[in-house]
Amino acid sequence: MNTAEFTVTAAEIVGTNPPTTSPVVDLSKLSEKELAAELQRRNALKEGNKVAYKSLSNEVVPTLFQKLLTYSQIGAEIKAEIYSSLKTLIKLKFEAYGIKSDQMSHTFTADNGDSITIGYNVNRGYDDTAFLGVAKVKEFINSLATDAQTAKLINQITRLLRPTKTGDLDPKRILELRQMTNDYSDPNLLEGVKIIEDAYNPTRSTWFIQAKYKNGVGIEVNLPLSLSAAPFPTDFDLSFLLDEEK
Repeated sequence: MNTAEFTVTAAEIVGTNPPTTSPVVDLSKLSEKELAAELQRRNALKEGNKVAYKSLSNEVVPTLFQKLLTYSQIGAEIKAEIYSSLKTLIKLKFEAYGIKSDQMSHTFTADNGDSITIGYNVNRGYDDTAFLGVAKVKEFINSLATDAQTAKLINQITRLLRPTKTGDLDPKRILELRQMTNDYSDPNLLEGVKIIEDAYNPTRSTWFIQAKYKNGVGIEVNLPLSLSAAPFPTDFDLSFLLDEEK
């Protein structure tokens, strides 16, 4: 269905070729009765356009949604095909090198520069009890005498307990904190670090595919695989979405 068909449908809904804007009328020259009639006419026009818009949306959106649904289904099939095909290569790699690994991703590169990476992301999260451990560690910090040496230690521990951008603790920093506890026998510090470690609960999130290729001058370029990352055709006009910003 093309744009012309949509336009005809909308016109049929609100009447024969209805205007979308009101003609210029000098309201100061209208009588009270004429002013009421003009107001009624404008309200009728507005309501007619609303009906046209709603009906047109009901016609256009399901059609476009089906295209996105097809894109999603084909993408899922391709993703499964790639994982199934590369499963054999992963097995051959382990056999060739005589060892397996627990790596979260695998990258395969051809001589022409084409590269595919498959794997999964991990949310390195902690449950709520981690904050109890943090409180224990802070009790240890508060018990220290304030001098130049302990001030440095406090800064180190505080840095290691600093949340990441997602508001979580960093497992690598907690590992550093665990190594520091070997130099101290304070029960609050030892117990606090153990509580934090026990609260660590990593979970797999998304299974991904990434692809790269080398362009004509040998520079690696990421292949856009998501709809959001895919570029628009050259000279595609997006100014209709930017009007509101002017």
